[in-house]
Amino acid sequence: MFDRISTRQFILAITVMALIVMASNVLVQYPINRWLTWGALSYPVSFLVADLLNRRFGPHIARRVAYVGFVAALFASFWVATPRIAIASGCAFLCAQITDIQIFHRLRHQRWWRAPFVGGVAAATLDTFVFFSVAFAGTSMPWVTLLFGDLGVKLIISTLMLAPFRALMWNIARPAAAEQHKAGCSDTASVPGFIRSDT
Repeated sequence: MFDRISTRQFILAITVMALIVMASNVLVQYPINRWLTWGALSYPVSFLVADLLNRRFGPHIARRVAYVGFVAALFASFWVATPRIAIASGCAFLCAQITDIQIFHRLRHQRWWRAPFVGGVAAATLDTFVFFSVAFAGTSMPWVTLLFGDLGVKLIISTLMLAPFRALMWNIARPAAAEQHKAGCSDTASVPGFIRSDT
């Protein structure tokens, strides 16, 4: 069972997600060296946000935030980046977020680290290949080198994001409804006609 998200929480989640994407769209245009851009340092945080939403509010809400965040970030990115980068970012963001959300949901009942780790690695890989191929293929930028450099750093940061996920999963990301459900199981299990749901 998952918590119901309030309008304030929903708007806050969309705002945070859109800001991360817009910041990354700006930072990706500034290489640190020949194989890395600043965007690789900020973008993996979006998967942490999605995983925390998924854990507390469920995959349906996480997907809604991704869809609305995609539209908001796409339009806003036209103001802070080139149209090609904005489109590439939007496509990569949506593909990666849906992948992360789906994998996280499938693995949520396994060990605590498996869902965010596997989902983050798969999403970061998909995002990087989609973004760089759409944004920079055919240009003078050494995008293949940057692709693998960014991917390596994203995978490292995605792994490091397990620490804040672990810290937050038992407070702001903990579904209150799940605790109530767990506490009430012993009382409701004996009630005729009661159907237990763990979805």
